[in-house]
Amino acid sequence: MSKSLATVAPALRALVDGFVDYAGVFPPASLTRDIALENYQKYAGSEYSWMLRWLVIGSAELEHVPAEFDGKLAVLTEVDEPRAAVIETKTVVSAGRPAYCEVSIDQLDKLAGKGAYAKIRTGGLKPEAIPSAEDVAKFILACADSRVAFKATAGLHHAIRAEYELTYELDAPRATMHGFINVLMAAAFAWHGERDIVPILNETDPASFRFDEAAHWRDGSISAEQIRDARRNFVHSVGSCSFEEPVQDLIALGLI
Repeated sequence: MSKSLATVAPALRALVDGFVDYAGVFPPASLTRDIALENYQKYAGSEYSWMLRWLVIGSAELEHVPAEFDGKLAVLTEVDEPRAAVIETKTVVSAGRPAYCEVSIDQLDKLAGKGAYAKIRTGGLKPEAIPSAEDVAKFILACADSRVAFKATAGLHHAIRAEYELTYELDAPRATMHGFINVLMAAAFAWHGERDIVPILNETDPASFRFDEAAHWRDGSISAEQIRDARRNFVHSVGSCSFEEPVQDLIALGLI
């Protein structure tokens, strides 16, 4: 049974408040546009709406998205899009709204000059598409050093790092996937000066993460205010083709 929002630990609330950019039209969910739009509206009206951020959509689908979604969209495009709250690109762009650019570490300095953000892909449909904890740590630390905010996407349906099925097919391949709590916590610690974040990303024991007025990983702690600062200024969100799986994981762990 889930907890009421009033009883969710303050540090956990800070960590996962508005953290999911719902990307239901993308693999592995690959839902139709209309179902994804319906789902987003349902999630936005649910008791867990406080964990929901943008609806991720491709620019080719935009003409079929009703105007009521304007200002709630993260649009994949290489040009500015006035209907979007944010855009997501494969290149460094200047736009009239925040842009999350999926670029290499050596291009982060170009983002700072344009007021843009970074984006990291943390998973995929095959085991080889999942970056190592060491590579994810390098990206997070490089962003922290450059004071460039970022979002993470792909392969972050589950709270804690473990082996999971990569798709929803009956014969789906399995691999160790990154956990969104691992990534968010590692980023929050990095934003406040911690350099040794690989062990946080590699953590597979849910009991190693504890939440009350502060968030704790093993013997390390970070305050709810520090987490809010990191979420506001550094690790903005997690893209996921499922909103229900992250919520169900948090419920199963007794966290919400």
